[in-house]
Amino acid sequence: MPSAFEVDWSAAPADIVAAIAARAERVETPCGGGAMVWHRWPGPAGKPPAVLLHGGWGSWTHWIKTVPELAAERTVIAADLPGMGDSADAPEPHSAETISGVVIRGIDELLPDGGAYHAIGFSFGGVMGTWAAAAHGQRCRSLTLVGAAGFKDLHYIVLGIRVPDPALPDAEIDAIHTENLKLLMLADHDRIDPLALHIHRMNIQRGRVRTRRISLSNALIDVLPRVVSPIGGIWGAADATGGGGGDILKRRDLLRAQRPDCQFDIIEDAGHWVMYETPDAFVATLTRHLASHEGSTP
Repeated sequence: MPSAFEVDWSAAPADIVAAIAARAERVETPCGGGAMVWHRWPGPAGKPPAVLLHGGWGSWTHWIKTVPELAAERTVIAADLPGMGDSADAPEPHSAETISGVVIRGIDELLPDGGAYHAIGFSFGGVMGTWAAAAHGQRCRSLTLVGAAGFKDLHYIVLGIRVPDPALPDAEIDAIHTENLKLLMLADHDRIDPLALHIHRMNIQRGRVRTRRISLSNALIDVLPRVVSPIGGIWGAADATGGGGGDILKRRDLLRAQRPDCQFDIIEDAGHWVMYETPDAFVATLTRHLASHEGSTP
């Protein structure tokens, strides 16, 4: 798939992040006592924008490998969710309802007059996307869940994750984050490259909301019946939070019980962070999903 702009993926990780961010318009919307930060990459007109909602303890950089390709065919808007990335602290109490309320109001400001959009939510962002889709009704053209949380008993707890003491030497901090990436995010450990490590480390440093309680709850499945837009799912076959194999299919069956026409794809050789680990397969799959919702062929 063509890219909206070229990226030197061999550059230093911080330079890659800065270069892709520089291509976007930074937009701020209200968030508690401060601002929620969004990045908007303009794309060709005529298709609803893709609103990307990242995972817990993350930022827009969870989507970094997909932005240039997605922006080649539509506007891409990626959030820093409340209490994460560059956004202000999330309002109290920290719940799916209060945090998603900030997201919903932000989308209203970014896309005034009821502008249509596609919601794509990764992990904890899947919960946020589902609440937004429920609130926005038919203006949300589709909801795509990517390794989403909020399925309660279907969500596997990954043991051994550590948050390093910032006083530790850099090498020890990197070693802890590398092990976390192995346990939680990427199935092929050879794909833990300097960019993945940099993104993960920076995101954890800036995370201020403990999202696990919400991720392990039924915050997604309880609100799902209120979603009227088409629903889709994309999971990595080796997603550590999904249990793999038949347990991922249980999510598919749950979604299809709500929407029998739900498109659900499992991408081989990928873990939880599927859009980083296998970006080409992910973008091709997501593009096919979005095209079907728009009545076109990718």
